[in-house]
Amino acid sequence: MTIPLTGIPLPDHAALLATLPDLGFTDVWSSEVNGADAFTPLALASAWSPRLRLGTAIVPVFTRGPGLLAMQAATLAEAAPGRFALGIGASSPVVVGDWNSVEFDRPFERSRDLLRFLRPVLAGELVDGAFDTFTVRRFRLERPPAVPPKLLLAGLRGRMLRLAAAEADGAVLNWLSVQDVATARAELAGAPDGFEIAARIFVCPTGDAAEARATARRLIAAYLTVPAYAAFHRWLGRGEVLKPMWDAWATGDRKGALAAIPDEVADQLIVHGSPAQCRAHVERYAAAGVTTPVIALLPTRELAAGGAAALLDTLRELGARS
Repeated sequence: MTIPLTGIPLPDHAALLATLPDLGFTDVWSSEVNGADAFTPLALASAWSPRLRLGTAIVPVFTRGPGLLAMQAATLAEAAPGRFALGIGASSPVVVGDWNSVEFDRPFERSRDLLRFLRPVLAGELVDGAFDTFTVRRFRLERPPAVPPKLLLAGLRGRMLRLAAAEADGAVLNWLSVQDVATARAELAGAPDGFEIAARIFVCPTGDAAEARATARRLIAAYLTVPAYAAFHRWLGRGEVLKPMWDAWATGDRKGALAAIPDEVADQLIVHGSPAQCRAHVERYAAAGVTTPVIALLPTRELAAGGAAALLDTLRELGARS
């Protein structure tokens, strides 16, 4: 499950997170765009629900210095020994440059360098030297974790996925259909045994297909017009079907861009239907090779109207444990 959940204040997550393992959920994963930071919700979850595994998907490699990123990861790994996975990724020029005033330059090299820095540092070693994208002078963690976290790398296309397979403990996937998993896995063919494949899967638990597709179109237009995601979906073979959306978006025609997204694309990229149907769809990702399917629960009218009781019922059905 992705946390924090939309519309629920952080303090109100305490009881919910304590209940999640009994509902069939094993992990909670955070993200970092322009809402909550990636670490604080997981730090709270580590205390509120000691049975849950924790992961970031993802922390941008540009928006923290190498030492600070290592300290935050080490702190959470100490708070939840053996239960934390650190997912990092390049993020986007908007998040990195427009919102954090950091140059988005050489994302592949920066991601590679962070992996190569974090591995020894989180193991308690001293790092002193120049990487291609930064230099660190005599840095050693004062409190290295007893159990270093697994390191996962977000990748969209071949080069970054192959880097993950070669140097990380896992890969983080996003914005792909069940059928697309095989394309990504082909680039991870050289990964070692035990390699983790985490994928964030957007789930809209409603029987109202029109509502679900409207939500899907808003998200698809917001994300897949970002150059990296546009290139990703061209790579996946959706260039022709998404070209009308990209063309409308480029002219400033936001309504036209939404209208140009076909139903089949919305249905491929956003899981919707009853909670039981959504669970079955998520299980197809696991059957395709995703080892850690991470649900990102999208708001619906039913959830808004039903309040906490409806949310709990939905999570129970998604988790398939009474």
